[in-house]
Amino acid sequence: MLKILVTGGAGYIGSVLVPKLLQNGFEVAVVDNFTYSQNSLADCCYNDNFSVIRGDVRDENLMKSLLESPDIIIPLAALVGAPLCDNDRIGAKTINTDAVKFIADNTSKNQRIIIPTTNSGYGIGQKDKFCTEKTPLNPISLYGTTKMEAEKSVLDRGNSISFRLATVFGMSPRMRLDLMVNDFVYRAVNDRFIVLFEGHFKRNFIHIRDVVRAFEHAIKNFEKMKNEPYNVGLSEANLSKLELCEKIKKYIPDFVYLEAPVGEDKDKRDYIVSNEKIEKTGFKPEFSLDIGIKELIKGYKIIKNTKYGNV
Repeated sequence: MLKILVTGGAGYIGSVLVPKLLQNGFEVAVVDNFTYSQNSLADCCYNDNFSVIRGDVRDENLMKSLLESPDIIIPLAALVGAPLCDNDRIGAKTINTDAVKFIADNTSKNQRIIIPTTNSGYGIGQKDKFCTEKTPLNPISLYGTTKMEAEKSVLDRGNSISFRLATVFGMSPRMRLDLMVNDFVYRAVNDRFIVLFEGHFKRNFIHIRDVVRAFEHAIKNFEKMKNEPYNVGLSEANLSKLELCEKIKKYIPDFVYLEAPVGEDKDKRDYIVSNEKIEKTGFKPEFSLDIGIKELIKGYKIIKNTKYGNV
């Protein structure tokens, strides 16, 4: 039975990933500081293969003790998103970069690491040119910089895989409303309108359950995938903000979206991404953007509170 340590396992992705890992028969330990007072893993507590530690990944004594036994470490703990990192610049560096480097430096070469980073490291891409894993990284935010530094420390260590995730969407027991698709659908459902800044800016998207499937795929195919970064996104979902709103309007016809004639988006990311590399390993996403939009519309009949966000 593989032993897996998931840091930040009670967060947005971890709350979907951890139950799936347990379902697959793995022994899973989670360390999380439960910043958002979430109970998203409560229904895992019945499982004898599940253990949970309330703690901070920057606690080196704690982490040393936890790193002794797992076969695989999945470092999810992070301050995710440019606004949150800008609000806590010290936390961004100590959690996103330093804590991951500590893991890389304090695990044996036989232990495996599968880390999610972000394709925001590409910053501003060339018009109509896909960013591949060979495209020079050019992060334009503290968030992107810290995650790229974390990726480097893990890949330099070896016996590791990095996933450069597209912008994730979809429902989770620890929901985030501050992700673009999740945010736009929430506004469409509740406000029926949105004002866009720089609506032509493009990025790639991926459903949270396909992110989980990518981790499962990496565990099963680790030897042939190791020591490489992989873009993980929907190849048919390299969309601008305006194109995303158009898709949402298909399901909420009275949704109105306007582009502001003045003003700018603080997040300057603008790129399209190729996911061909991971697709060549046999991974293909199953959850389309349309599936996610319909799912979110149902979810927002349940969630009505903006506390479900990182900022």
